[in-house]
Amino acid sequence: MSRMQVSSMRRSAVLLALLHFCAVNPARSLNFSYTPFRDHINDKDFLFENSRIYLNAVQVTPDVSNEASIMNQAGRFLYKKRFKLWGKGKASFNSTFVLKIDPKTNPSGEGLAFILTESPTLPENSEGEWLGIVNATSNGSAKAKIVAVEFDTRKSYAEDVDDNHVGLDINSVYSIQQVPLFSYGVNLSSGTNYTVRIEYANQNITVFVSQTNETGEGMENAPVLSYTVNLSAYLSQEVYVGFSASTGNKTQLNCIRSWEFNSSHIDEDSNLLWVWIMVPVVVLLLVTGVSCYFFWTRRGEKEDVLPRIQDEIQTTSMAPTKFKLKELQRATGRFNPKNELGKGGFGTVYKGLLGDKEIAVKRVSKNSRQGKQEFIAEVTTIGSLRHKNLVKLIGWCYESHELLIVYEFMPNGSLDRFVYRDESLGTEMGKPTLSWERRRSIIFGVAQALDYLHNGCEKRVLHRDIKASNIMLDSAFIARLGDFGLARTIQQSNLTHHSTNEIAGTPGYMAPETFLTGRATVETDVYAFGVLMLEVVCGRRPGNQNEQNNYNNSIVYWLWDLYSRGRILEAVDSRMDGDIDEDDMACVLMLGLSCCHPNPHERPSMRTVLMVLTREDDPPALPQERPAFVWPAMPPSFKDDTDSNVAEGQMTPLTDLSGR
Repeated sequence: MSRMQVSSMRRSAVLLALLHFCAVNPARSLNFSYTPFRDHINDKDFLFENSRIYLNAVQVTPDVSNEASIMNQAGRFLYKKRFKLWGKGKASFNSTFVLKIDPKTNPSGEGLAFILTESPTLPENSEGEWLGIVNATSNGSAKAKIVAVEFDTRKSYAEDVDDNHVGLDINSVYSIQQVPLFSYGVNLSSGTNYTVRIEYANQNITVFVSQTNETGEGMENAPVLSYTVNLSAYLSQEVYVGFSASTGNKTQLNCIRSWEFNSSHIDEDSNLLWVWIMVPVVVLLLVTGVSCYFFWTRRGEKEDVLPRIQDEIQTTSMAPTKFKLKELQRATGRFNPKNELGKGGFGTVYKGLLGDKEIAVKRVSKNSRQGKQEFIAEVTTIGSLRHKNLVKLIGWCYESHELLIVYEFMPNGSLDRFVYRDESLGTEMGKPTLSWERRRSIIFGVAQALDYLHNGCEKRVLHRDIKASNIMLDSAFIARLGDFGLARTIQQSNLTHHSTNEIAGTPGYMAPETFLTGRATVETDVYAFGVLMLEVVCGRRPGNQNEQNNYNNSIVYWLWDLYSRGRILEAVDSRMDGDIDEDDMACVLMLGLSCCHPNPHERPSMRTVLMVLTREDDPPALPQERPAFVWPAMPPSFKDDTDSNVAEGQMTPLTDLSGR
């Protein structure tokens, strides 16, 4: 059989597979665009409740002539057809709209919200503080069945951060996450057109807000809100999408000037008639095609991927051991779930016994889109590194499509099992609280590891995913930095960044410029380390996801707020016992905030961090108030440590970015 014949058969098999898949699972999606709205022509497409299309825009709680008539009003505007939010496939949607809030009183109120709801009916008495989302009875009830992104223009509750913020609401007007907008140059009550884009994919909702330019488009901007939430846990499969708004004794006009919406997923309904007609032919050709496909795929992988991995690994004199699959299967009891230590972004880690030596084996998930890439990155990067504060990589295995990495076993597991307040991780309940001395030692150990990666290697290494779950603790609670699946090596010593078309990292630890540049730098590593310092001292997750009464739902914002009020020590984990040095704690917290400075040029290098931690230097000076994020960032007139500076002209924004 010639290569051309095999290639043709492979293409046919793939085509048939796609036809088969589409026949069984017809894709259902909702897509529309109204730019702008047109009076009366578009009326048939929507459900109106105290709203209407007027002057080529949607007016919610409308009355342009009489201010008193829009006091204490609520309204809804929904697309008439429901769409399927989730099914067997992963749901995703994006919506872009231009909003304009025109105040009629000073201050104005209350606000407008983008909503996903099971019920098209506006709740009774949902005006004023309820934003047309819920009322006093349904607020906080799972029966409300509504998720909203609110654009709030009045501080109606003590929980509200201010009268100009965006918030994520689930069955309640008490937002689970809020972000003040003044620092992004956005004033909702200014009568300005703002372009909003809301994206939902991989169970993460992201909100962008930017001023609309002269062409009617939103300008490039960083996301103002990002939050992980499984919408299927709160909403049924089919929902309405649209907007709600309200006024109180303070009034405003709530206007949507244009709206685009796109959703996609794989439906789970089946139309089997066509399949039953075609099944004999499809099965025969599909089996033949798939067999050829896998034959050539496996052959190609054996001829291409394996030698490439081996060649890259063997270039170092400290190459890790290559194990056979049967050795690691025997060591882990054939990957027995009872030996499972934990799961990460790219696979599951198992405890094993190799001879008389305990090991940890990471089994890269076969469903991981980036599995092979991350496997190669980890083995070739950490395999050539040696440092007391790095997890030691013992060996690897690539056989029968299994990607396995073998590490030294860490008896105390990962740092996140110990530090978080009021949380227990399954069997980890009752773990001892870390003392201040031990926490400081862990911070110092991670700092040493990161300084080694940035400045002590032959080739600079950017870790790109520093977080508590990637810090392992040995039997003496010595910190070991691990998980180098996202790490990248900088070949030239004078460069400080790694370019990528994918935004890599973990929400909560990612520097704000990452979303604009798509580049990993020594400064983005330093930012993530700063967040780690703060959570270790405070015993809180970076996002404070279990707390509603917090500042912007971010440990960095919360700490900076306490610092500006001279109360930074209130952030310290109250569970700590033993000797406590308050001056030392304040120093570490200020150092953490310095590492999280919005301007990457103002962040200290890891060399400077180590000098502060060893008390050879004072922590960098901090402004009293948290600086706003501005891009492009302005470099200072001078900086002591130039080794890790972002090279001039090297951080221009990239396009075509996609999330991890």
